[in-house]
Amino acid sequence: MPGHSPRPLVGRTPTSGMRVGIGRAAGVWLACWLLANLVGGALLAAVHTDAEDSLPIWAVLLSALLLWIPLLAALVWLSRTDGTGDVIDDYGVRFTPIDLVGIPIGILGQLVLIRLVYLPLEAIWPETFSEDRLTENARDLWDRADGLWLIGLVLVVVVGAPIVEELVYRGLLQGALARRIDDVVAVVVVAAWFALIHFRAVEYPGLFAIGLVFGACAMITGRLGMSIWAHVAFNATGLALAAR
Repeated sequence: MPGHSPRPLVGRTPTSGMRVGIGRAAGVWLACWLLANLVGGALLAAVHTDAEDSLPIWAVLLSALLLWIPLLAALVWLSRTDGTGDVIDDYGVRFTPIDLVGIPIGILGQLVLIRLVYLPLEAIWPETFSEDRLTENARDLWDRADGLWLIGLVLVVVVGAPIVEELVYRGLLQGALARRIDDVVAVVVVAAWFALIHFRAVEYPGLFAIGLVFGACAMITGRLGMSIWAHVAFNATGLALAAR
């Protein structure tokens, strides 16, 4: 159209159609997280267990869904109240062929980046940052799943988690921060946020590093396609290593 110039890709937040600020975005995230933990606590009581490690695999998968459902509902609500009402456009959920570059990025992130991050840590604290400690959680989940539950685990880890987490962390939170502060600062802050919320200290360095990669993919392209593919490939590779 005459007089129309396309928005630049580099440095453009994937949520340029949104007006929601970081306080509101963080508040909605926190409310959903607290709600999921309250319901999850009730679930723990229902299955008569205190330790997360002893949860049956169906309860682990259900816990993920209990968190994702309110988060997805909140994303739709924020799109209607603080955006255009088009969830796809407001959160930059667009894919182009170049976004498939995210697949090798995610694989290399798991096989190379994570290893480089932990090499010096393992040399200094071999017991804390050993490969066994790093893969313990994934191996435990894989060992407890079989039959249809194994299919469910793969769908949750390889499909559901990357899509929901990229929508929430890169689409909502990184976008809100970038509009108020700076794109690069937003990538760093949300990467730290993404790492800390997994509540496994041994995984913090690796999750922070790969969070920077996912955030950079979203920042550079101005959409979530590449970061979602990278996240899918990263999780799939990690699950394959656990299965090995």
